[in-house]
Amino acid sequence: MTEFEENPGILIRDGTIITAEESIQADIFVENEIITEVGLSLERRDAQVIDARGKLIFPGGIDPHVHLDLPMFDTISSDDYYTGGKAAAFGGTTTVLDFVPQKQQTLTASVDTWKAKSKGTASIDYGLHMNITRLDEKILQEIPSLIDQGITTLKVFTAYNGRLRLQDGEILRVMRKAAAHGMLTMLHAENGDVIELLTHEALTNENTSPEWHALTRPAWGASESVMRGIALAEQAAAALYIVHLNTAGGFEQLQDGRQRGVRVMGETCPAYLFFTIDHLRREDGAKWVCSPPLRSSADTQVLWQALSDGKIQTLGTDHCPFFYDGREAILYEGEPVSIPGKELGEKNFTKIPNGLPGVGDRLAILWTYGVGQGKISAQQFVALTSTNPAKIFGLYPKKGALEVGSDADIVIWDPNRRVTYGVEFAQHRTDYNMFEGWELVGYPETVFLRGKIIVHKDEWQGEAGMGQFVHRRAGAEIL
Repeated sequence: MTEFEENPGILIRDGTIITAEESIQADIFVENEIITEVGLSLERRDAQVIDARGKLIFPGGIDPHVHLDLPMFDTISSDDYYTGGKAAAFGGTTTVLDFVPQKQQTLTASVDTWKAKSKGTASIDYGLHMNITRLDEKILQEIPSLIDQGITTLKVFTAYNGRLRLQDGEILRVMRKAAAHGMLTMLHAENGDVIELLTHEALTNENTSPEWHALTRPAWGASESVMRGIALAEQAAAALYIVHLNTAGGFEQLQDGRQRGVRVMGETCPAYLFFTIDHLRREDGAKWVCSPPLRSSADTQVLWQALSDGKIQTLGTDHCPFFYDGREAILYEGEPVSIPGKELGEKNFTKIPNGLPGVGDRLAILWTYGVGQGKISAQQFVALTSTNPAKIFGLYPKKGALEVGSDADIVIWDPNRRVTYGVEFAQHRTDYNMFEGWELVGYPETVFLRGKIIVHKDEWQGEAGMGQFVHRRAGAEIL
């Protein structure tokens, strides 16, 4: 029990509340896990009072795209539902959305298997998307039953031939079924045939270094696949969400589709805003191997402009961390941990586990280099990292809002705190950080999950099992 949990309610006083629409001076009263009052000069004689003078107050971050405890190649992503949630919380994120692999004979069995991973371990709230990577009539008819399980989103792939990819006709059928039941289809857009051919040619020519991971997954293939996905969505009269948008061409296709009236939305990730293929050419280039790969500086500029203009709807992370060198143990909560990582591909880029850490970095990095440099407003920051994901994925206003009746997922943010960031500061369970040595201005001071303090002044006060599965609704908003 923390010092703040001893009283029946918490009054957060004199802070500046930042929402997706406005900034206001107001107090917040929290009781029984929810916000029960917002207003000026609130008084609660028995409440624990927290002075937020000079601080900003945000709704807890919602990361719409993470991969926790995910098997890949000969290893597994190094953050699970406890460690990944803890890392997220330190960075101001209180809800994450993970993906269920379609491994069992039925979708329900796959969901049950995945939920078992979080039982007793989840440290923040979480929801699930369902991957559809194998389709027959039985699976197609089972899709609507996911709604009763709180899962309203389906992810399909145009890449990973022979493993995850569906053919275009199958994707169209999934989209039609989703549209008929108010569900949202999500698309990983790369050209699997092109990747397969170029990878074979690279290996034949003994081109095995990390940069070839990007060179065999060209931007044109991604852009073309975004266009194809939008075309299918239009024909299916379906809503579509493009995950990890990473190319200028893909963004152009997104804009074209939206201008034609297609209900399509886009997500990008911090890695695509700050890093390029040149990072793959470094001696430690394996650290930056992810799929889709890092692109050019021209692509990063277009994506930043799209965020500034409000033309990309969310910022997720695609958090899927691996050790850079899993042969060397790190200390995590005082215990040595080593998990095979990117060293598995030191002689062959196709063996490098694809993924990056990021769930704990997202808010502080975007605040410093987005809001701090005048690229986006504080309101856009909240929209991209919390409110828009809540609306798109059927959580609003339970999550993503600071309203009466909302879950008391609250971040008290110190806009003046200076941090030298990196692996020693971040809480991911891995041995490196993409933003090593970066100077940040603005960082969470206190983080609440449903009214309980889980982070306070760099101290972890959460615990395994306190996170809950969030049941999302169908027919959510299309932004």
